[in-house]
Amino acid sequence: MFSGMIVAIGEVRRLTSHGAGATVEVTCHLPGEPVAGGESVAVSGACLTVRAPGSAGFSADLSPETLSRTTLGRLRPGSRVNLERSLRLGDRLGGHLVLGHVDGTAAVLTVREVQAFRTIRFELPEALAPEVAEKGSVAIDGVSLTVAALGAGWLEVALIPATLAATTVSALRTGDRVNLETDVLAKYVRRALGRSGASLEALWESFNRAEG
Repeated sequence: MFSGMIVAIGEVRRLTSHGAGATVEVTCHLPGEPVAGGESVAVSGACLTVRAPGSAGFSADLSPETLSRTTLGRLRPGSRVNLERSLRLGDRLGGHLVLGHVDGTAAVLTVREVQAFRTIRFELPEALAPEVAEKGSVAIDGVSLTVAALGAGWLEVALIPATLAATTVSALRTGDRVNLETDVLAKYVRRALGRSGASLEALWESFNRAEG
């Protein structure tokens, strides 16, 4: 479990393919105690298990599922990645509940700058649209962000200088692809509604009747 609050930016040292999977080696300096084997680290939003820790970083395996669902298979030596260590019980939850289970990738549609601030529009796959709401939360490359605007096939986020300085989103340009994870609460609500045959609108009407 993560919160989408990036603690460091790492640099890819090597990506080695083997069979249907791969191994990524990341150079980084994570805060806190040394990284341990078996520890979970979110790498640009994807939860990976540390295979071999080192004094200057760690390596982790990428399964075929990870390679098909995320952008990690496109990493090259020198690529910069957002890093977050898993939460402990009692840690401050500065972002939102992030599982590190990437739902899919999305392309950057537009980037607009207004002085030190930036607004980025991403495509929103139709299959994920029911799990995204305006002023709700999403994780983009592991960064917890608020949906500032929403339309057919797209979502926008507004970025402050602190986020731009502390994450890799400052380097995003039109056409780049990112890892997208929707809010876990939205997933379960959607699942429950689907099993009951109800709609979100019907649920809202029922809630209003109960309140009245």
